[in-house]
Amino acid sequence: MFYLSFYFTEPMEQIEKRFQQANYFGCREMFTSLHIPEDDLAIYRKRLQEIGQLAKQYEVGIVADVTPASLAKIGKDGGHLDGLVSSGISGLRLDDGFSVEEAAQLSHQIKVVFNASTMTEEECDKLIACNANWNHLEAWHNFYPRPETGLAKETVIRKNKMLRRKGIRTIAAFIPGNKEKRGPLYQGLPTLEAHRNIEPLCAYAELVRDCGVNKVFVGDGSMTEEALARMKEFCDGVIPLRYRPLIRQHELLSMIETVHTNRRDAARDVIRSRESRLSFLWPKHLMEPACTIERQKGSVTMDNIRYGRYAGELQITLTDLPADDKVNVIGRIIEEDLPLLAYVGGGQRFRLVQVI
Repeated sequence: MFYLSFYFTEPMEQIEKRFQQANYFGCREMFTSLHIPEDDLAIYRKRLQEIGQLAKQYEVGIVADVTPASLAKIGKDGGHLDGLVSSGISGLRLDDGFSVEEAAQLSHQIKVVFNASTMTEEECDKLIACNANWNHLEAWHNFYPRPETGLAKETVIRKNKMLRRKGIRTIAAFIPGNKEKRGPLYQGLPTLEAHRNIEPLCAYAELVRDCGVNKVFVGDGSMTEEALARMKEFCDGVIPLRYRPLIRQHELLSMIETVHTNRRDAARDVIRSRESRLSFLWPKHLMEPACTIERQKGSVTMDNIRYGRYAGELQITLTDLPADDKVNVIGRIIEEDLPLLAYVGGGQRFRLVQVI
């Protein structure tokens, strides 16, 4: 599942909108930071109470990034967390300053989140020795505001394999938003450097399908409703693929813009819609040869009447293929969504979404 973030420096109206989005899209958890400046203590304590009310109203838990100093500032410590929990805080992401022993103790009172990017095998072993509550332990990777400092995919995969081997069941990472970026650098908040400027759904898919991550947070506060809806659809088992049509047959386009399933015996070169030949009743005039041009990667095609019993089969090309007078090119997947084709394996459902 994916989750959202908010920050205390944002206006309350904006924070509440984030809670509304989280509730609407089924995100039962949000991330924030409790690094509180000395001169704003009274304001932040009051705001924490207001945010706690939002958490209860919208049924969303809050995991807060904390240091020992930030807990002390708001009048809490490892032995007195009841007030923090009543404020809607459901977990603590421990920053520098906490010992493994302190973390193990906290895990018997509240969910404790470690920094997955820096956690070692020795620390995992020490948690076992300290009798930590493993049902309350998670590991989240950092986000990296400065360009060129994010992690490599291989590094995250290697680290996650170690964490799972040691018994950490829940591992999270961050992707950037696609709307307003968070200051002061405004360069996105990804875990992987390669995700800094890509389509959010592609970043999300790579983390959950390739990297062994099972929770993804939008690091920046802002994400468009369209991007959130696309990620929700992916979570529900359907990959939305945006395409631009190359033909003007609206009747045909309206028929293909639905949910398809790639055949279980997935082909090497193309995604094959199982439904297009079994369920679609194609009018004959829609299968006449037309636009039989070269099939670049991401081309949405339909076999025409010259292909005999294959006529009507809808495909998406996974590689560049030559022109074929038996195959009509209907449209092309937009460049931003091409990485998603790698995740349309055998039996995977997908949906074609027209863009202008």
